[in-house]
Amino acid sequence: MKNDWPVKQRKYAILFAATILAARKLNEIGVKSCPARECAIADAIENAKRILEKIDERWPSKTN
Repeated sequence: MKNDWPVKQRKYAILFAATILAARKLNEIGVKSCPARECAIADAIENAKRILEKIDERWPSKTN
């Protein structure tokens, strides 16, 4: 059975980074649901994914 823990760790890393990246913008927008809020969240997720991809390029994981 394949261990899916690295995938879960990556998802949590993306969530954590996206939360940090979106925090200031979301604070400015407020709690109301609106297109700007959804866009800020989507942008933060994409930025976090890009950052993690760059990290993976620079320091690739060692697999057997």
